[in-house]
Amino acid sequence: MTPTDITRAINDLLFTPDLGLDEALDRHFTPDYRQRTDGVWSDLSEFTQHMKRLRSLIRSGHVEVHDELRDGSRYADRHTVTVTQHNGRTSRTEVYLFADLAPDGRFQRVEETTLLVTGHPDDENLGHVR
Repeated sequence: MTPTDITRAINDLLFTPDLGLDEALDRHFTPDYRQRTDGVWSDLSEFTQHMKRLRSLIRSGHVEVHDELRDGSRYADRHTVTVTQHNGRTSRTEVYLFADLAPDGRFQRVEETTLLVTGHPDDENLGHVR
């Protein structure tokens, strides 16, 4: 299996509506996946709820990776996600991400900090909405 990266994961999760969410999750995340976003921990079940909610809100978007580093099972990047919601609002969020990859190349743990760069103040919550 090719190791995942943030661009492939986000594109499959949020910007490829014809790809089933379960398939996208299984492709990029282990069953014991854990994530901490802005200090709040989620397990795979909670992360799945987060992705379902985002899919219901987001019409389109893209990821721009500014820095990316891989060292064995460790992965880090700085990226910006731009999304347009069904309500017409567009926002840009910068993300600093540190991760551990499982032996099969999928994300096993992610810790990230987000910063709303442009957009409505309510869009600050997109990183943890459920």
